[in-house]
Amino acid sequence: MAKTLIGIDIGTTSIKAVLMDLSGRRIAEHSALYPTRRPGPGLVEQDPEDWLSGIQTAFGRLADHPERGEVQAVGFASQVNTHVFADAGLEALCPAIVWQDQRAAGAGAAIDAGLGLADKIAWLGAAIPVDASHALARMAWMASHCPGVWARTAHVLAPKDWVIARLTGRIVADPVASVGLVGPDLAYAGELIRRIDGAAARLPPLVSPLSVAGALIDGPLAGVPVVAGTMDAWASMFGLGVTEAGQGFYLSGTSEVLGLISPDRMPVAGVITFPDWAGITLHAGPTQAGGTSLAWLVQLLGKGAAELCDTAALVSPATPLFLPHLEGERAPLWDAAARGVFAGLSTATGAAEMTASVLEGVAFSARLAFETVEASGGRSATEIRLGGGGAASDRWCQIRADVFGRDLVRMQGRDAGAVGAAVMAGVGCGEMADLRQAVGRLVRVDQVFRPDTSRSGLADRRFRLWQTLYRQVREVHAGMAVSP
Repeated sequence: MAKTLIGIDIGTTSIKAVLMDLSGRRIAEHSALYPTRRPGPGLVEQDPEDWLSGIQTAFGRLADHPERGEVQAVGFASQVNTHVFADAGLEALCPAIVWQDQRAAGAGAAIDAGLGLADKIAWLGAAIPVDASHALARMAWMASHCPGVWARTAHVLAPKDWVIARLTGRIVADPVASVGLVGPDLAYAGELIRRIDGAAARLPPLVSPLSVAGALIDGPLAGVPVVAGTMDAWASMFGLGVTEAGQGFYLSGTSEVLGLISPDRMPVAGVITFPDWAGITLHAGPTQAGGTSLAWLVQLLGKGAAELCDTAALVSPATPLFLPHLEGERAPLWDAAARGVFAGLSTATGAAEMTASVLEGVAFSARLAFETVEASGGRSATEIRLGGGGAASDRWCQIRADVFGRDLVRMQGRDAGAVGAAVMAGVGCGEMADLRQAVGRLVRVDQVFRPDTSRSGLADRRFRLWQTLYRQVREVHAGMAVSP
């Protein structure tokens, strides 16, 4: 019976699962959407039970596959900076607060204002901001606004950690996904965490992403080891085959996440530089709205995403500029008050032109993030690997290559996080010696997109205008964010 691995990614919009053999052959896959609720301005929530239900369904489907083989391990990845406030019995006390949620912006700003650059470097190893999505900001908000919930909270957990706890009975987290809470030694940054009374007692113990957290307690895969895994960006990095210094990646999903592996650390604001783990120092720039921008346009125009991408107009000097800051912006701007803008609309603007504008605007936000990431890592990327659900459109991939002015190497599969979780499962259960060997066996190239030099010149000019547009409307958006 063939040996197999299962990777699970708890994404922002869906569960994605993949069953692979040890040669990288994709045997089966499963995905399931779940709702995201927006009960008020700046509020973004999910029901953790939806994640668990989707995963249990995925296990059932994969376990029933005739080529299931002998499952060696299950690996997990999940959205990061989404938090479950759970009681001692692991029941969620309120909806999970999703990473896009802005309710704790004020609390985060207050904490961040009390931290000097030297403090951040000493405690975290990098100038990581405490923003609305930071665990400490969320805890401070909960303690202030929902003291009853806070009093009953025993654990504050990331999605994968809550799911693993429910499936195995063991409560753990990993230091990579706990970025912003851990120092260069991969231990919790006590001096920072003590800023919020009661935070330390509610954080789970840390284990390596490659460690076995426990075994599945019941179900069709009972007894199969579960590898702790880590956040979606790192898992996707492995799912794109990126493990070496100088390699960069572009993960396109609900948001765009840009990353570069480099041992060098430059003091550049706006980038998240992770503590070194397994010989990897990752500089990352997560934006706020990539696929979200296209999804918004889909809803607005009543057409499917694939149809819009396929019929998008060619970008021209007359194409409107689009700021994809529909719910603020993260890296490298970290501007919660930023909002979306179309500039240059005319009576000639139709759906095809608006679509081109949105696709280009998202690519511009990714370029800005990636250039900042390269500055943080002190080097230019030798290669940029591309993947994620937003990389399905050839048209959009070509726009990105033109905007970046570089080759983009798209990898097979659109579920890089799930593939990366399987990579970590293979190493964690001992079937593969290390991450380099695992990605060499499990990850494959799909297509290379090369920039059109004439279109890259236009993109450069428009990118400079796009940056000017953001600076000039910033004051307007800040004013609109002030309560009357």
